[in-house]
Amino acid sequence: MGLWIVLGVIVVILIFFAMMFNTLVGKKNQVINVFGGIDALLKKRYDLLPKLIVAVKEYMKHECGTIEKITELRAKAVSGNLSDDEKVAIDNQMSKMLGGIMVAVENYPDLKASENFMHLQRTMNEVEEQISAARRAYNAAVTDYNNAVEMLPTNIMAGMMGYKTKKVFEISEEQRQDIDTEALFNK
Repeated sequence: MGLWIVLGVIVVILIFFAMMFNTLVGKKNQVINVFGGIDALLKKRYDLLPKLIVAVKEYMKHECGTIEKITELRAKAVSGNLSDDEKVAIDNQMSKMLGGIMVAVENYPDLKASENFMHLQRTMNEVEEQISAARRAYNAAVTDYNNAVEMLPTNIMAGMMGYKTKKVFEISEEQRQDIDTEALFNK
């Protein structure tokens, strides 16, 4: 009788550890899956950028430095040799620069009137909204994962599995400020 109780306790403990293991693996894989979705959207953005740059170059010759920097970031982003943190940093830089271009465009009536540019701008806005939604989904998945990695009792299993917390997408303090369009044109 005592042997059956000991075996029952061992089975319950094994089931408990298996459930924790499966939960952690599921959360880790969810983070990977959502980040893959962000990668797909960023690829879409990077493919769209050359078209946007061609349209913008025709109308904004004096913004050459910004356009070159975006092109450089795009090339770095599609190189494929980046860590998740480097991808996040590049994405943040590109979002900031693209926001500046979109604000600057408001002062170019010819550019706004261009049908091709308007289509590209609408597409770009759509992609940016999709990226923003994917970032929110990623941050939710990372928060869920990080909670599992840091909270009892799954933190014990996470430590044994070598799981570490992951960073969420964040914007810089500078990106939280209003854009000074006058300063953009006085550079």
